[in-house]
Amino acid sequence: MALRRIALRDFVIVRALELDLSAGFTVLTGETGAGKSILIDALQLALGNRADAGAVREGAERLDVSAEFDADPQLATWLDEGGFEATDALLLRRTVDLQGRSRGWINGSPATATQLRELGDRLLDIHGQHAWQSLTRPESVRGLLDAYAGVDTTALEGAWQGWRQSISALEAARSAQDSLQRERERLQWQVAEVMKLAPGDGEWDELSASHTRISNAQALIDAAEGACAALEDEDGGALVALSRAVTLLHNCEHIEPEFKALGEVLASSVAQASDAAHSLHGYLRQADTDPERLAELDERMGLWMSLARRYRRPPAELPALLVGWQAELQALDAQSDLDALESAERASQQRYMKEAKAVAKARKQAAPRLAQAVTQAMQGLGMQGGRFEVALQPLAEPGRAGLEDIGFLVAGHTGTTPRPIGKVASGGELSRIALAIAVTTSELGAAQTLIFDEVDAGVGGAVADTVGRLMKQLGRDRQVLAVTHLPQVAACADHHLVVAKRQTTVEGENGLRTESGVAVLDDDSRTREIARMLGGERVSQTSLAHAREMLGKKSPETSS
Repeated sequence: MALRRIALRDFVIVRALELDLSAGFTVLTGETGAGKSILIDALQLALGNRADAGAVREGAERLDVSAEFDADPQLATWLDEGGFEATDALLLRRTVDLQGRSRGWINGSPATATQLRELGDRLLDIHGQHAWQSLTRPESVRGLLDAYAGVDTTALEGAWQGWRQSISALEAARSAQDSLQRERERLQWQVAEVMKLAPGDGEWDELSASHTRISNAQALIDAAEGACAALEDEDGGALVALSRAVTLLHNCEHIEPEFKALGEVLASSVAQASDAAHSLHGYLRQADTDPERLAELDERMGLWMSLARRYRRPPAELPALLVGWQAELQALDAQSDLDALESAERASQQRYMKEAKAVAKARKQAAPRLAQAVTQAMQGLGMQGGRFEVALQPLAEPGRAGLEDIGFLVAGHTGTTPRPIGKVASGGELSRIALAIAVTTSELGAAQTLIFDEVDAGVGGAVADTVGRLMKQLGRDRQVLAVTHLPQVAACADHHLVVAKRQTTVEGENGLRTESGVAVLDDDSRTREIARMLGGERVSQTSLAHAREMLGKKSPETSS
């Protein structure tokens, strides 16, 4: 998961730069003001730092930076959840225009600055006087101690999730019980109201039909009487006329056979008309305006209409509404068992506490050992008498990561009180403490690329030699990139890059431009750069000889 390559275009004073990086310990050197930290700034921008239009090179419209890392199988899940393709490399890219608008990509897919930053935290740690990262983040501090203690927190996190889910289920059920009780009371009242009416299935249609008949009873009686008169009147009634027609046809059917069929039709009509007249007389015998029954129907239908308006339903739907409410009441009575949920929550809490106490015990045992190892490393970094402590403070409430808060405390000198590492005043001390911790935990952290930006500020002599050796040691397990001004540190590196400024003419732009570039040094160039760092701009034979000695070479004079 090392950093393979970094590419810059139109970033500050870099017009175009592509740099391939190797494993091990790499130093970046150059004269003051040459732009040694530009690479670090560009890398931080690619990894989600705040975008700044001022970083766009003068004369350009936008800057473009990208960083390519080795693929890490452990990031496959994170990439998949974010909708990013997992390939054999991990490419992070960022552009910023003159208006400060920023765009980001991960493996070619658009990404937010937050996503770039989250991924960057997993890929590298940057240590410097003004770029203090992981050692002030609680999760990183906790991760370092747990790694040093050999603690696997997977079971703890699973127990925490299980406990939280049990609590949520119980709280939801309790909350639901309150709402269910309110719902039960509402349904009970509504059911009781409708049960007073006791609406029958199909009753509304019957009531409506009866009310229509009774309210129009006189008109119906008049119609029946008129129909009877039209059928039975002796002078002009339909039955008399039909009977006469039947007789006339019957008398002539021996002459015209067709009359026989017609007579039969008319005879049938006479029979049907007689039946209708008989039915009408029966209806009239029973027919009555019945004002009392009409009043009863008006009252009953009024109750139906009142409930229908109250519940905003058609009157005919009241029976079905009552049946539905009764079914809902039965379902509410069969809701969740609080006793079972409370028992499950207690069991989940016990599982979590068991895991948390085991982790807490391991952390408590590992904390003094880590503190002692880092304190010992500090002694060789110009911090004699300094002390490193791992503070474990019980949390007021259990948390996802356990029962305690973990912090790193540092006392830079004898007699000083250890303070939180993020509040140590000296940038040089911060850098050296970072180096001490990094070396102590070099095989434990997640980030495989460590960047030290002038960690040797304020350091010299034997301490500088120690810093160089420690970084080289650290480079055996991780990829280490250090910006340094110390020849002792540079001489210990596996790879050496130099940053230099030059004046150049850019096509399409007026005048000379100052540009910064990076070169990979061969053996001879590296000797001269170390000599420059030792003796300034004027490289002498003495400084060259000293440089060869530091690099483990023999001078030409000696070999001859």
